[in-house]
Amino acid sequence: MNQAPFFQTIYVLTRKIPKGKVATYGQLARLAGNPNAARAVGACMRINPDAPRTPCHRVVAADGSLTGYSAAGGITKKKAMLLSEGVSFDGDRVDLSRSGWQVEV
Repeated sequence: MNQAPFFQTIYVLTRKIPKGKVATYGQLARLAGNPNAARAVGACMRINPDAPRTPCHRVVAADGSLTGYSAAGGITKKKAMLLSEGVSFDGDRVDLSRSGWQVEV
């Protein structure tokens, strides 16, 4: 399977996540038409060639955990960026009930 079109779809979707909201890796995979590709979404985020225009820091694990952030500062920086955008946390996890991106498909 050629990953380039999938990755481009993921980048387009990621750019639609508004400030103050997050999406999960699995959610983006489902929206891209491949519900079993959450790990591929993670790989896509790791090689994001267009940050910050493509805000990969707004993508989190299914339970709201902050997993992986390859930019300088790592997860600490990711959390700071999300907090500055108004994302709600419950401890170290994003409160998905308040800050999860609700998208109509």
